[in-house]
Formats: sequence, structure tokens, C-alpha cells
Amino acid sequence: MDDNLALKDKRYSEGFLKKNLNRLLAGFMFLFSLLPFPVIFLISDFLYFLIYHVFGYRKKVVLENLHYAFPEKSETERTKIAARFFRHFTDLMLESIKLHSMSEKQMEKRITFEGLDTIDECYQKGKSIIVLAMHHNNWEWCSFAQTKIKHLILMIYNPVRGNQAMEKFLLHSREKWGGKCIPVHQSARVALHFHREKIPTALWLGADQTPAATSKFWTVFLNREAPFFSGPEKIAEKTNQPVFFQHVTKTGRGRYLARFILLIENPKEIDSKEILRAYIRKMEKVIGKEPEFYLWSHRRWKHKRPEGIPLSL
Repeated sequence: MDDNLALKDKRYSEGFLKKNLNRLLAGFMFLFSLLPFPVIFLISDFLYFLIYHVFGYRKKVVLENLHYAFPEKSETERTKIAARFFRHFTDLMLESIKLHSMSEKQMEKRITFEGLDTIDECYQKGKSIIVLAMHHNNWEWCSFAQTKIKHLILMIYNPVRGNQAMEKFLLHSREKWGGKCIPVHQSARVALHFHREKIPTALWLGADQTPAATSKFWTVFLNREAPFFSGPEKIAEKTNQPVFFQHVTKTGRGRYLARFILLIENPKEIDSKEILRAYIRKMEKVIGKEPEFYLWSHRRWKHKRPEGIPLSL
């Protein structure tokens, strides 16, 4: 995290007591990451029971999101999807913690990649790429792709508010394979720096996150108006870097396949807004086929489009 960020924004600062409690939690997470997968999945089953059946964590949010996304489905069908989502969600949380201590041998057994040949062709031509990911299945483990591609992976992330210990824990998990995490407020500057230096990079963005309501790009996503970060299309248009879509599927419990699909080969040849539209259409198709693996607990549609900002269709 930017050392000055806590000084500029109070949301990122932490007092003495909070800092030490956060360190204690990070230490517990490290110890937890050392547990074998059979034990982790037993704990996940218990957490699922507590979160879904006892406490109902964000259950209302999940069901509301599913209601708008799938109005053609019955309430019973949407409730079944919600239950399957929460079962996956607890696995995902614990798999993300486990990543911190996973070895390369363990990762080789649990995640495979397709589409790397097309990415390698871009590298051979000296081209950087942009990878648009989504919060579907296990996106955290995809940082392991750095061991498979020659591009330097630049992972764009939002700094953790008021918890430096957690930030260090997450950065270690994501950067342990050689990639670099870049705070979102530095993403354009860093990406253009590597572009000018002619260093091939893979700019990795979970571009379905929620930006501020003042975002200039609003469109319909899963039957509701939603804002999107316009950074990916601006960087692609300026650099003409090929845009890939990351599609992760679950092949078994704690096992995934990540595909990299070429979405836009020459961004300068099309309307820049078509980049995000193509990405959103891909996401909707993926979610439609496997809805239980999308991050429905996220308050994705919390903003209302301000007056004066057009809807891009």
C-alpha cells in the first residue's frame, strides 16, 4: 500500500489496539493456511452451516441480486442457487487463506490453464496484454499463472482499509509467484510506464468491481443499471494492447481450470466502449451457465446513476 495513503484518507489508518488485533488475526490466518485440505474442507462445511443456516450472512443481499438477475426463475430455484453459492463461498474464503502457504507442487495439482499459447504469441511480438477477470469461482489462485507466462503480471487491487497486516498477508499470497500488485489509483500510471519502457506485461483486473457512482461508464448488467471502471478501455485504446477474458471453471472441490480467451485483438480498431460491452456480455453468459459461483454477496448494484451520465447500451 502507498505509505502516504493512511495520511491522506482516514479510512486506511489504524490505531495501536486495532493494529495489534489485526496482526493477531493475520498470524492466525497464517497458521490456518498450514492445515491440509481435508481439514480445511471440514471447517468449510461447518462455516457454511453457520453462515447460511444460522446467521444468514448477507442472505437478503444474495437473494435480491438473484431475483433481479434471474426473474424467469422461480423463488425455489433462486433459493437453491443461493444455497449452492454459500457452500462455494465458504470454500473460496478458506482456499484464499490456504494460498498463502501453498507450494508450487500443490498448485500444479489444483489449477490448470488454457489459452497460454495465444498469450505467448503476444509476448513473442513484444506485446503487453490486458486480462479482464471476474469474481467467479477462484480468481485468487490465478496469480499462479505467473509461473506459466513470460509477461510480468501486474495485478490491480484496492488497498485494504485500516488493516496493514491483512494487506501484507494478501500481497504475499498474490505476489509469491513473481507477479506484482499495483494499487488501483496507480494502475494507469504504472501500466503506461511499462508500455513506454517496452516491457511486456499482463495487466490483470477484476473489472466487475463497483466503482464510484460518478463513473462515466454505466450500462445494464444482469438486468440492472451498473457503473464500471473505464480504466481498462482507456488503457487498451491508448496502448492497443490485446484484451483477454479470464474464465475460471470449477473441476472439483478445490480444483479449477482457468481459460484465457482473446476478447479484442486490436482495441484501436473499435469503439473503446465496445471493450467493456464485450467483457460484460461474456460475464453474463458465464454467470448464466454457472450462477452459483458468482460473488452474489457483493453489493454490486448499490449506486444509482447520477443525472447527466448516459446509459451505454
